[in-house]
Amino acid sequence: MAESTIQQQPLTGWDKPELDLSNADWHSSSRGLGDVQIAFVEGFIAMRNSGRPESPSLVFTPAEWGAFVSGAREGEFDLT
Repeated sequence: MAESTIQQQPLTGWDKPELDLSNADWHSSSRGLGDVQIAFVEGFIAMRNSGRPESPSLVFTPAEWGAFVSGAREGEFDLT
């Protein structure tokens, strides 16, 4: 596979720090059946794929997380 020559640049307006998630306390759903895990780190919420924990994590501010959870509760992301 050829090496990528694309250099990643920081996103404009990205105001989240590079968090060290190596010692994060990851949590799954109450039944432990979900594919998503979350961790609370340094005032932010990190979310990762439990099936591929080495893949990048999404990082949310508390306001972003609140909007996401509210949207999910209201069915905003339902695909049916």
